[in-house]
Amino acid sequence: MTIAIYDTTLRDGTQREGISLSVADKLKITRLLDQFGVAYIEGGWPGSNPKDAAFFEEAQGLELKHARIAAFGSTCRKNSDPTTDPNIIALVEANTPVVTVVGKTSMLHVTDVLQTTPEENLRMIRESLAYLKSLGKEVIYDAEHFFDGTKLDYEYALDTIAAAVEGGADTVVLCDTNGGSLPWEVEQYVTSIRETFPNVKIGIHTHNDGELAVANSLAAVRAGAIHIQGTINGYGERCGNANLVSIIPDLELKMGIECLPERDQLRHLTSLSRTVAEIANLAPDNHLAYVGKSAFAHKGGIHVAAIRRNVDSYQHIDPARVGNEMRVLVSDLSGQGNLLSKAEELGLDVSKKEALEVLEQIKRLENEGYVFEGAEASVAVRLHRAKPGYRPIFTLIDFTVMVSAHDDYEHSQAQAMVKVDIDGDIIHTAADGNGPVNALDLALRKALLPRYPQVADFQLADYKVRIPDSNNGTAARTRVLIDTTSNSERWSTVGAGTNIIQASWFALVDSVEYGLSLAGRSVEEPAISASAD
Repeated sequence: MTIAIYDTTLRDGTQREGISLSVADKLKITRLLDQFGVAYIEGGWPGSNPKDAAFFEEAQGLELKHARIAAFGSTCRKNSDPTTDPNIIALVEANTPVVTVVGKTSMLHVTDVLQTTPEENLRMIRESLAYLKSLGKEVIYDAEHFFDGTKLDYEYALDTIAAAVEGGADTVVLCDTNGGSLPWEVEQYVTSIRETFPNVKIGIHTHNDGELAVANSLAAVRAGAIHIQGTINGYGERCGNANLVSIIPDLELKMGIECLPERDQLRHLTSLSRTVAEIANLAPDNHLAYVGKSAFAHKGGIHVAAIRRNVDSYQHIDPARVGNEMRVLVSDLSGQGNLLSKAEELGLDVSKKEALEVLEQIKRLENEGYVFEGAEASVAVRLHRAKPGYRPIFTLIDFTVMVSAHDDYEHSQAQAMVKVDIDGDIIHTAADGNGPVNALDLALRKALLPRYPQVADFQLADYKVRIPDSNNGTAARTRVLIDTTSNSERWSTVGAGTNIIQASWFALVDSVEYGLSLAGRSVEEPAISASAD
C-alpha cells in the first residue's frame, strides 16, 4: 500500500495568521518538497490573486523529479457555464497537470452560503469536473465540509460525491473543514464511502481545531484512504492543517506504509521542517513531534540515568531516522547522568565526583534565578572549572559602570572601568558604550585583546532579560541570557542576580570563556568571580 502525499503549504498553509510568502519563497519551498519526495504540491489559487498566478507561470520552468503541481479553485458559480466561468478559466490558464476543485457537500453551505438549490450545486460539481477532465487534467475533488455535511444530510452528501465521480474525479478527498470530527467518526464515514464507491480513490483533508488533524488523517488511512493532504509544520488557518511532518513518519515508521519514493529521504524531515519555517519567517516550534529541538531532549534525572543504560528506554524512535538528534538538558531537575552525558556531548573527560560538584552548584544557582536549559555554554564552563588544576584566564578584581544623561533624557552615555588579573598582570581598562552592558563588554575585550586576539571575532547576537520573581518589583532578581557568535559557532550563556549589570557580567564572562575554548584554548580556562558561583 502506498499513500500519495499532497502538500498544500503554499495555499492552505499561507492562510495561517502571520504568514505571507513571496513568489520566490513559494518556488524555494516547491523545490524542497520535490526533493523530499511528496507526490503533489498545491501552488495556490490562480483565480484569487496575481501572486499565485505569477507562481504558476514561474513553476512551469521548474524541473521537478517527484511532484506534480496542482492549481486549486472552486466549482463554477451558480447558473454559469464552466467554459466561461472566470474561476475555471483561471484554473485552466495556470497550465498545471493537476487541478483541485472544491465543492460544497453540506446542505448548510448550499442553501446559506451559495444560496442555491441542491440540484444546482450537483450540476456545478459535475459539469466543472467534466470540463476540466475533458482538457486532459488530473482532477482531484475536495468535498468541503464532508463530515459536517454527512451529519446534516447523509444522502445528499453521497449525492455530491456521486456527482464528482460522474464528472470524472480521479480522487475524491473528504474534508474535515471545520476540524471538529473525531477519529472514530472519520474512520466510520471513510469506510462508508469506500463501500459505496469501491472503485474511487479516496483522500483525506483535515484541520486541527480539535487537535486531532493527524489522528483523523491516520484513521482515514486505516479505513482505506490512499491520499493525504496537509502542510509542513501544520501551518494553516485558525489552528492549522494536518501536519505532514508528523503524518509522514507515522505512516512510514509506525504503520509500515510507504509515502515517499525513497526511504532514506525521511532523514531530511527535520531539515525540511526548519527550512520551511525559516522561509516563512517563523521561529521553528521546538516542541513539534519528530523534528522539534525538544522532541528528543531529556531533562529528568531518572530519564537520563535510564537512557545512559539503554537509549531506547525513553525514546520511541532513533532520532537520526528523521534527521534529528538526542539532547540532554541540565537543570535543577537533573541527576548526575545529565552532567556526565553533557560532558560526553562536549567531549570533556569529567569524573563522577566533578559532575556531582557541578550539579550541586547548578541546583543552587537555579534556585537563585539562573536557568541553564537554554544556556549550555554556561554548563560547559562550569564543567571546565571543576577539573583539577583549573587555572582561570583572568580573575576579576573589580568593575565600575557609570551612566549619565542630559536634561532631555534622550541622549545618555555609559562608561565602564574593568580591573582584572591576567596571569599575575593587573590590567585596568575603560571603555565608552551606548549602554552599560555594551561599555562593560568593550572594556573587558580591551583588557583581553592583547593576550587573546580571538575575542575580536566574538559578536553579541542576542541579549535577553527575564524577571523570574516579578512580584518583588524593581527589587526583583534579573536573569540575563546572551547569545554570542564567532564564525560559524553560536553559544548561549546565562547570568542572574538582583543587579542587572552584575548578571550581565556573569553571562559575558561565561561567553568569553566558552568562546576562547572553541578557538582552541585548553580546557583550563577562565572563571568568573567567586560571587557568581
